[in-house]
Amino acid sequence: MNVLWVFAHPEQCSLSGALKDEGVRALQESGHQVTVSDLYAMKWNPVVEPADFGHDPGTRLLVGPVAKQAYAAGELSADIRVEQDKLGWADTLVLQFPLWWLGMPAILKGWVDRVFVNGFAFGVTDPESGRTLRYGDGGLAGKRGMVVTTIGARAASFGPRGIHGDLDSILFPVHHGLFWYSGMSVAPAFAMYGADRATDADYANAAAGLRDRLAALSDAEPIAFRRQDGGDYDDDLVLRPHVAPGHAGIGAHYA
Repeated sequence: MNVLWVFAHPEQCSLSGALKDEGVRALQESGHQVTVSDLYAMKWNPVVEPADFGHDPGTRLLVGPVAKQAYAAGELSADIRVEQDKLGWADTLVLQFPLWWLGMPAILKGWVDRVFVNGFAFGVTDPESGRTLRYGDGGLAGKRGMVVTTIGARAASFGPRGIHGDLDSILFPVHHGLFWYSGMSVAPAFAMYGADRATDADYANAAAGLRDRLAALSDAEPIAFRRQDGGDYDDDLVLRPHVAPGHAGIGAHYA
């Protein structure tokens, strides 16, 4: 298995950094190939700019079509092309980040914004039907994605009645709107709670849990999302009346 591990934490000596090292080591010991993109260490630029696409900064930038044209012409900036090459090589993408304000740090969001461009990760069409391939199909179909996250709060506060909301709902934009949208299957997330007050024993338990999860990653049952073209959605991408009747919102999109 080829794994691209994208790490977004500013401190190498953090608990997150230790978990990253543990996870990479576990994968390598199991015979897998791992490439790490450490975004802070790389000083990754998270800001979409005309230079990303070789675009004249004096003219209007329509990001979607300009990005697609630059990708097709091989004219994306070098840093973006390097990360896309890593994604092309990988069959598994791990995104590791501390959960800040119930989301990923800005540097990682900027990595997604700049790397997952139109024509590469999305905006791919079926040559026969002309339909846009997404939600189970797309530019990254055949790969899998997984989130590894550290959370300062206690686990109970992310439960079904927890004040923060349940973690699956919080990660829905990543799981469904990023991984699944671009065609990747989605492995359940690994989360370490109470990271701000973790003891050595807490870390040891988390490290062991991460190793166990990674050992089973290639065979893990993916999250069962509905495919866009599986028959559950109409032409407006709305669930058909007979699918999950009486249900709405995030939960209706699980198969």
